[in-house]
Amino acid sequence: MSKPLVVYHYPTCGTCRKAVQWLRSRGHELELRHIVETPPSAEELSKLIPLSGLPIQKWFNVSGEVYKELSLKDKLPSMTEEEKIKLLASNGKLIKRPVIYNDEQATVGFREEELSKVW
Repeated sequence: MSKPLVVYHYPTCGTCRKAVQWLRSRGHELELRHIVETPPSAEELSKLIPLSGLPIQKWFNVSGEVYKELSLKDKLPSMTEEEKIKLLASNGKLIKRPVIYNDEQATVGFREEELSKVW
């Protein structure tokens, strides 16, 4: 039996609920984690970001309030990868959601056509 997919989500987020429903409808067993109460650690993010194949910028929730409050659009370009990872780990609201992963791959956000290629 395969291990459940880990899904970092925000229960009140409509996109997250759709993603969870979509994954379950395809028979995936899920381990749900509340992204704000228990955000992924910097160490975990350091493993997940390369698994996603995406640049770290794609992991930021650019439409979120916290992103805007911190003026990250202006600050991110001058930050190091390590600083960005620490920042993401410090506040789950900064992370684009949902984050879905297993030992081989990770995805961020919910676009059905992209997820169907992976999951």
